[in-house]
Amino acid sequence: MSTESSVLLACKQTAFSEIPIIDIAPLIDGSDPLGVAKRIGEVCEQVGFFYVKNHGVPAETIEGMYRATERFFDLPFETKQRLNVANSGPTVRGYIPTYAENADPENTRDFKEAFDFGAPEEEVSPFFGPNLMPTSSELPEFRETCEGYHSTMMALARKLVSAIALSLDLPAGYFEAMQRKPITIQRLLHYPPQEGEVSQREMGIGAHTDYGFLTILSQDSVGGLQVRNRDGDWVSAPPVEGTFIINIGDLVQTLTNGRYSSTVHRVVNISGAERYSIPFFIDADYDAVVKPLPNCVSAENPARFAPFTCGEYKYSRFVAVYDHLRDQVGAPNS
Repeated sequence: MSTESSVLLACKQTAFSEIPIIDIAPLIDGSDPLGVAKRIGEVCEQVGFFYVKNHGVPAETIEGMYRATERFFDLPFETKQRLNVANSGPTVRGYIPTYAENADPENTRDFKEAFDFGAPEEEVSPFFGPNLMPTSSELPEFRETCEGYHSTMMALARKLVSAIALSLDLPAGYFEAMQRKPITIQRLLHYPPQEGEVSQREMGIGAHTDYGFLTILSQDSVGGLQVRNRDGDWVSAPPVEGTFIINIGDLVQTLTNGRYSSTVHRVVNISGAERYSIPFFIDADYDAVVKPLPNCVSAENPARFAPFTCGEYKYSRFVAVYDHLRDQVGAPNS
């Protein structure tokens, strides 16, 4: 790697304890949800990223999703292309080839391929509709595995959302009114290893914040996730067995008027091995209005963010990164 590349991709290699690990068993079993919530709140103010352990998701469920993920990306390119996200209309689900989506398009090309799906529905509307799936003869049980994993992540996300509400001194169910039918994306990711000169111009995924409410990430043993702290240093977020990584997105940063941070992160895979990860994204309802919460605004800390509608905001962000959406003008109506 060149000197320039080393500087561009310099990452402060630290023990994983710099990104806190939170035991959420008392949240899952109901024995002390407030205690867990307060710890989550502290970390959301300071870091915006944290590991969770004792989350209640069986290891075999996660392992099964990884097996399905690897089998999917091993399919012939022509088969995956038949499921291209451009074929899904406003649902925006399916296969995303290498370089077709770029999280930081002004600076970086993303060296990854992805596959997105969500809760299946017959009616097509922005971010909702049927999933583009390989046939059962191409990948037996793939659809069932994906839909089962999505349901499991949705249940865990609901618990974590309730904890964020509690952390803000709100009722546990406070955000349910804006998440009756939330936009969700279950994503499968494959990062091939990069060789030779690696710089900001091309990496696994460029620097970005997540658009939604929160993300539940499972990453394999390869590593490569980096989080930018408030000093501007890139801190490694290495794999920790038995955990998920949670990070809050732009919606929570807006709702808390900046009290909680939507933290910039990226992926650089220079391990020499194939990297796979499985992030789940939960947002709010398409038509939910997102604005700073009353208890996060005061005379000393006036509202820093203008209200926006979740679905329209998310669609605008998708237009910025998907080539096939750029010819469309404005967000489609829900």
